[in-house]
Amino acid sequence: MIDVLTSKKYNKSFKKKDKFVQKKAIARIKLFREDPFNVLLNNHALNGEHGDERSFNVTGDYRITFYHVNENTVVFTDIGTHPELYG
Repeated sequence: MIDVLTSKKYNKSFKKKDKFVQKKAIARIKLFREDPFNVLLNNHALNGEHGDERSFNVTGDYRITFYHVNENTVVFTDIGTHPELYG
């Protein structure tokens, strides 16, 4: 199972999301911890200035960005819509 740490930016962004998005995020994080490459997550590498990070889907609009500390540990860096994260 994957261990998850969170950044201050992620925590701040998470708290600002509505309850629906928070609940979906918690469910997807559980799935991510059990199976990080489940097809529902669309876990993929990012490009450009976020090239050292990856992202997975929370809902159709929302994503969580993260990077690996080691094989079994990740740090969530942010949660938001595509424009919020990359715009």
